[in-house]
Amino acid sequence: MNSPARELTEEEQRGIAETLSEEELALFDLLTRPNLKLSRAEKEEAQKVARELLDTLKAERLVLDWRKKQQTRAGVQLVIEQILDKLLSVYTPELYETKCSAV
Repeated sequence: MNSPARELTEEEQRGIAETLSEEELALFDLLTRPNLKLSRAEKEEAQKVARELLDTLKAERLVLDWRKKQQTRAGVQLVIEQILDKLLSVYTPELYETKCSAV
């Protein structure tokens, strides 16, 4: 029998099932919710995009106080738009804009 400390929350279990970290899962949810019907291949692509976006932002754009400078904020927005453009086949233009803003 597992102790309460060893029990995984539903969200942790979902992260393991999706093979995503907590941060990647949060981005994946932003990209796919609510009610976005995806094929298995599209879901896998969304997972890949969430990973790539997080890795790119952490490596290149999210520096200390990145929100304070307009140029840095614009760079973050550009990276988001470029990477989310890879999911354009499942997004309408309006949904694309909404997702870019949400991320």
